[in-house]
Amino acid sequence: MAKSSSVKLLERITEWYNQHPNSSYNYLQISQEMGIFGRSNRADVYEALTMLAEQGFLHEDTPGRYSLSQVKGENLVGVFDRRHNGMHQVAVDGYDVPFTVLDNDDMQALSGDKVRIQKVPGRIHGRNIHGVIGPRARVIEVIERAPHRYVGVLQKNNKYAFVVPDNRALDRDIYIPNELLGKAKDGDKVVVDFQRWPAFSKNPIGKVADVLGRNGENSAEMHAILAEYGLPYRYPKNVEKAADRIADGCTPDEIARREDLRDVCTFTIDPADAKDFDDALSLRRLDNGNWEAGVHIADVTYYVKPDSVINKEAFSRATSVYLVDRTIPMLPEKLCNQLCSLRQDEDKLTFSCIFEMDDDANVLKSRIVRTCIRSNRRFTYEEAQNIIETGQGDYAAEVLQLDRLAKQLRARRFAEGAIAFDRAEVKFEIDEKGTPVSVYFKVSKDANKLVEEFMLLANRTVAEAIGKVTGNPRAKGKNAKKPKPFVYRVHDQPLPEKLENLASIAARFGHEMPATGNNRTISQGINRLMNEIHERPEENMLSMLAIRSMAKAIYTTENIGHYGLAFDYYTHFTSPIRRYPDCMVHRLLDRYLLQGGRSVPREQLEEECKHCSDMEQLAATAERASIKYKQAEYLGARMGQVFDGTVSGVSEWGIYVELDESKCEGLVPVRDLKDDHYVYDEKNFCLIGRRTHKRYTLGDKLRVQVAAVNMERRTIDFVLA
Repeated sequence: MAKSSSVKLLERITEWYNQHPNSSYNYLQISQEMGIFGRSNRADVYEALTMLAEQGFLHEDTPGRYSLSQVKGENLVGVFDRRHNGMHQVAVDGYDVPFTVLDNDDMQALSGDKVRIQKVPGRIHGRNIHGVIGPRARVIEVIERAPHRYVGVLQKNNKYAFVVPDNRALDRDIYIPNELLGKAKDGDKVVVDFQRWPAFSKNPIGKVADVLGRNGENSAEMHAILAEYGLPYRYPKNVEKAADRIADGCTPDEIARREDLRDVCTFTIDPADAKDFDDALSLRRLDNGNWEAGVHIADVTYYVKPDSVINKEAFSRATSVYLVDRTIPMLPEKLCNQLCSLRQDEDKLTFSCIFEMDDDANVLKSRIVRTCIRSNRRFTYEEAQNIIETGQGDYAAEVLQLDRLAKQLRARRFAEGAIAFDRAEVKFEIDEKGTPVSVYFKVSKDANKLVEEFMLLANRTVAEAIGKVTGNPRAKGKNAKKPKPFVYRVHDQPLPEKLENLASIAARFGHEMPATGNNRTISQGINRLMNEIHERPEENMLSMLAIRSMAKAIYTTENIGHYGLAFDYYTHFTSPIRRYPDCMVHRLLDRYLLQGGRSVPREQLEEECKHCSDMEQLAATAERASIKYKQAEYLGARMGQVFDGTVSGVSEWGIYVELDESKCEGLVPVRDLKDDHYVYDEKNFCLIGRRTHKRYTLGDKLRVQVAAVNMERRTIDFVLA
């Protein structure tokens, strides 16, 4: 029997038994039921039944008579995670360790699918993704398919076509029938929608949903990264047209309804290549000698109404995405770069947080109001920094005074337990074709910190305005006044084991850091460590480990404070052009403070917060993927060259080395360490030679040569030079 005919027969029999789970047949009966005639064809049915019984799908009730296998033992439901090494994982609620499922037991489940599993006696020899040996299981049912979309390169000839996925988590090529190819050509980078995976077929079947361009072209590769993580790479035409119809809201009637601050000295400070200016600062001296500092934020929600197509698209995206060479905006260009952008010498509608401060930066009063402003000057960070350093330039008096106030705010924040993570940001200089030609580092200076402090102050003030409730502090039960549901940006305390790990590694370099104590003790210890390692070889590695020891900040209605900032109340109010939670906050402020409205449903608000947190994480992952791609591309053009680097990670499969010059990270595979047999010492984070006792450990300085680059996987291999 031909292979294709055999697969089709197995599919038919499998489907038949699934539709008749309580019936038992021999090969003659099922042949009759399925309309299969002829001695040869019925012999094929006999072979298929035997095979399905051997694989556990069927149970042999009496010799030659089969029914659908009734699975015995404990059945559990979980979420499948397909792994390229064939040791797949199923996470089940209530179990700390995922179950391991081998290829033959996976029933063609894909990552994200909801599956039913049966425990299997024994364990897998090896380690799962959590670093511990896990229990075995087999998938007995795919309950619900998740939506599956893959990105890869089309390989096509006259007879068939396959897509080789970039993400090797799917360990199979995807078969594309000719009628589902669309206009895709051999060598195209394409987006593929999963269609089905026939039982006993080696490959899933897909349909080409979009052609991104030729494999290797910069634009195609950047769009491929976005598509891989389910992020949009084009803006819907109907949404752009809806934005084009919106008129400028700075009319005399609207200005009359707001606080008019167009005569107050106001300016923006942004990166040199910025087009969407969503925040501005103002400053003036009051008659009583105090300062009035204003934080003015683009009033996006004046233009974007809750039920509009623009709002639905913005909520779906939840954030702008910043890849190495481009920005994928949350809002249409008409809004983000024109109507809402606080451009110089243009009247703009804003939502403002205005502070009365003394010379010591103590906030004496504050108000949150809708305003109209007019920016007098658009500063780049470099221009503002030059004023701070020289004391000369446009509006120098205002810039210098805001800088003085910001430095006092910053000092007070750190005294109260905030943590400082001032890591240099890796940036690429890109040519007109998108090729990286050089690497540079973006360092946060006083001008950046000036803007940061006033944005933090505004975010904190807004959160306190809603979160802090007045009334009898001793009141309980029905008499206790509760804050209305609101969007908070929270940051939980780090896990003790992660702090212990950081303290242990820091100690290897001679640095002491407390792993236990109250929040202020730990944060001061981390800050002291960051100061000690500044401009030392271990700086980048230890600062990265410190960041990884922290919990992830999220959006939620449950306020637990912000550990890293040492704030009891914090939210995001200052970037509604690029973050949807800020738009949510603007609407809640208008409802609660300005309109005196009732509480919104907490459950729905929490769901929206979770969506925004999830999308933020996806965007950050895509951004890192674009950086890894450009790092691989950058070193791919420098094959064979030798660089100095620092060991940034150690594992049983090799040594990770970060280059000092470019911060590109690659792997020296353990198989290429030819001078000895090296064993991974997990406790001490090092590889040790059995014969020579030579060690490779975190922070070691090495000279390495670029040996191989894989653009699809965005990986770099080094060899020791």
